[in-house]
Amino acid sequence: MLMARDSSRDETQKLHKKWLKHQAFMAELAQNKEWLDKIEKEGQQLIQEKPELSPVVRKKLEEIRECWQDLESTTQAKARQLFEANKADLLVQSYESLDQRLGQLEGQLAYVDQGQDLTTVNKQLKKLQTMEAQMEEWYKEVGQLQVQAASIPPQTQVKGTVAERQSVVEARMVRLIEPLKERRRILLASKEVHQVGRDLEDEILWVQERLPMAMCQEHGSTLQSVQQLMKKNQTLQRELQGHRSRMEDVLERAAVIASIRSPEADCIRAGHDQLAQLWTLLWAETERRQLVLDAMYQAQQYYFDTAEVEAWLSEQELHMMNEEKGKDEPSTLQLLKKHLVLEQTIEDYAETIGLLSQQCRQLLEMGHPDCEHISKRQSQIDRLYVSLKDLVEERKSRLEQQYWLYQLNREVDELEQWIAQREVVASSPELGQDFEHVTVLQEKFTEFASETGSVGQERVSAVNQMVDELIDYGHSEAATIAEWKDGVNEAWADLLELMETRTQMLAASHQLHKFFSDCREVLAQIEDKHRRLPEVRARQGSTANTSTLQRLLHSFEQDIQLLVTQVRQLQESAAQLRTVYAGEKAETIACHEHEVMQCWKELLTSCEECRLQITTETDKLRFFGMVRDQIMWMDSIICQIGTGEKPRYLFTHPM
Repeated sequence: MLMARDSSRDETQKLHKKWLKHQAFMAELAQNKEWLDKIEKEGQQLIQEKPELSPVVRKKLEEIRECWQDLESTTQAKARQLFEANKADLLVQSYESLDQRLGQLEGQLAYVDQGQDLTTVNKQLKKLQTMEAQMEEWYKEVGQLQVQAASIPPQTQVKGTVAERQSVVEARMVRLIEPLKERRRILLASKEVHQVGRDLEDEILWVQERLPMAMCQEHGSTLQSVQQLMKKNQTLQRELQGHRSRMEDVLERAAVIASIRSPEADCIRAGHDQLAQLWTLLWAETERRQLVLDAMYQAQQYYFDTAEVEAWLSEQELHMMNEEKGKDEPSTLQLLKKHLVLEQTIEDYAETIGLLSQQCRQLLEMGHPDCEHISKRQSQIDRLYVSLKDLVEERKSRLEQQYWLYQLNREVDELEQWIAQREVVASSPELGQDFEHVTVLQEKFTEFASETGSVGQERVSAVNQMVDELIDYGHSEAATIAEWKDGVNEAWADLLELMETRTQMLAASHQLHKFFSDCREVLAQIEDKHRRLPEVRARQGSTANTSTLQRLLHSFEQDIQLLVTQVRQLQESAAQLRTVYAGEKAETIACHEHEVMQCWKELLTSCEECRLQITTETDKLRFFGMVRDQIMWMDSIICQIGTGEKPRYLFTHPM
């Protein structure tokens, strides 16, 4: 508070420093506003938690708020006093200070250090970012100074000095834009060169570490050792594949720099060539080693696999000779599932047979010493596998035929039960109590009908297809199966007819309840227009403008016109419903229609009366306006006659 009220004018203290000091104090004051809000919240919380301390806390909070308001008002008053009293001097000093800072920045930009390594380049870039940030702040400061300079009166002598300093500062700032951009471009280019150099060194070291593993001459003497070596080499290949994008990126960036003629580019060019050679060599060695290991693995694996394959095929052949069919659907299904699993296993085993045959061909192409024995073993394995697949198909055919019969019986029973359940819903007599209720019923039944139609048709078609297939196959129970089919189709046709009937009944009920709902809605709108008529009449006396009354009447009549279509639609709907319904419902429809039409006629009558009143009021106002114009014209003529001058437009009627 004491600092805010300090109004001393010590000449030894420069005005600019005083202004900056006061601005810093105002910024500090704004930051402490959050502290004041925190005290306010804590005080309110204390009042809620301890009501007995409420008077004391409220008094303290009020004192703090008054003190804070006094402090803010005093600070703002001093700021206005400093600025208004010394505005021109402050602007000149601000421009001089900014000019000195720009001169210092200009001196720093005169010397460009490209950096000896990546670290120094990054430091230079951070320093450049600081300079750019300073320039942005100075741009804002210049904008503020321009606003302040515009408020200085033109006749002030200092106005020329401010304009001169302003032009100097702005010119210097414009000159600094291009050096800043040039320095950033140079530093970014230097950073890219040093970064590429470091990346090349890292990648060369990475390749050199993995090259001995790729060039290893150990190939293994047993199947297990060969497999371990293959896994290691495959892991290395996956690592190379994952590192490919990184390597290509480094080589591409290095190639761009190497195309430039400079001492730095020569070093990059040498690193690029070395890395490209090492990378190509590493890929070639891993691929060569993989080929050698594959050949060794095929030779060791073939003899081990042939014995296992032959034993497995013989074991499965014994399973396929079992004649068990199953006594019912679950037991037959269990047997069929086991058979399908076994069949899939045998089918999948073809891959093993194919791999074994491929190994045999590769060994024959390699000119293995036991080529004749290998060829005989492979032929024997192929014959065993073909014989086993024939046995699998025969047993599968027997089990499927038995299972289809059980399954058809179950499907027919489930479908008939499902149709019976759906018939209960489709034959429901409920048609809804009101518009919302019947809408919900209609939506639910539409969803029900759609679901029933799609699901039911799919299930009926599936049953019919199963029946047709079994009959075409020549099943012994073909007559019974045909009876099942006829019963299912008849039940499904009855269900579709029931759903169609209920759909039509719900549609008629929906139309009836919608008519009642529309009647209520139109009545509500007519009553709303009735309520608005007194407001229109009331505004006749408070409005002295004929155009306003006309617009008011026109707006209200437009609102009324919107109801005409709805009333006509209600009449059409009532006419349609009277052709469908009779008795009590027909009387209810006629009552609703009569009620709407009666209210509508009353509204039209009231509107006509209101329109007549507004037209009369408009004519009256127009007449009064013409009278005023005539009186004013006659007064002006009388004034001209009284002056003794010859009237210019004595016989001209002002209209």
